[in-house]
Amino acid sequence: MDVGFSLNAFRQHELEDAIATLGEIGYDGVEILLDEPHIFPGTADESDVRAVRDCLTANDIAVSNCNAFMLSALERSEASKTAEYSRDTEGFHHPSFLEPAVEDRRARIEHTKNALETAGALGAESISLTPGGPIPNGTSDEEAMDLFLEGIRAVTPTAEAVGVDILVEPEPDLLIETSDDFIEFTEQIGSPRVGCNFDAGHFFCVEEDPVDLIDKLSAHTNHYHLEDIPADRTHEHTQLGDGAMDIDGFLQALADNDYDGFVTIELYPYEETPRETARDAMTYLEDHGWI
Repeated sequence: MDVGFSLNAFRQHELEDAIATLGEIGYDGVEILLDEPHIFPGTADESDVRAVRDCLTANDIAVSNCNAFMLSALERSEASKTAEYSRDTEGFHHPSFLEPAVEDRRARIEHTKNALETAGALGAESISLTPGGPIPNGTSDEEAMDLFLEGIRAVTPTAEAVGVDILVEPEPDLLIETSDDFIEFTEQIGSPRVGCNFDAGHFFCVEEDPVDLIDKLSAHTNHYHLEDIPADRTHEHTQLGDGAMDIDGFLQALADNDYDGFVTIELYPYEETPRETARDAMTYLEDHGWI
């Protein structure tokens, strides 16, 4: 398998500098953030894409995935901003596919279409995407799923046209949290271009064993996220080896399954020390024989 590092930890750094740093450390790939301050599909042009591709080539590093999950570049309407949610709404989930205001849902759909086109231009095989979003109060789970299915169906033709996969990423406190939630969703979509961005830590947070889920979700999974998680299963991305997950057992299970794609380390809370964090994660992988 190949190892990437997510650039969402480098939000305080220029994109080209971050790519060069990860190439120097020895990563095989980078997960590019399709959001400000890196490359935002709503404003990026051909020259922006060309500059990123040239930087990737110069540093001999590939795109492991494109992150279209996080979204800070777009503002929501007042109708959505003032809505109350039954779950935590912190983070970079808005505007989501589940916003009360239709214009905000359309904004997420258009962003996703643009992200697919930008990812294709960058030579990426996939984008990772929010699993719906936080559910607004007054919206049932069934209504929320209908809205999400509507949104994904709206962007699937673009995915098929540009040859880029949409990888929905289950996450605690959002619409799709568990492996069963994901299976139920994908059975209703039925498109080979829609799969799973398997975040091992997210499944650990919702009391599932990531090792046990590899076989269950392998037919849908084209990319993995990996981080450690504290023993109390709080959704807090933690440096490899500093939490309670069986990191080596998970990587061994992937190796036993002959997985030959990317595992991307995602440690976005470490924005103050991204270079040191990326090096420490690589050191862990080297010391444990994975590199």
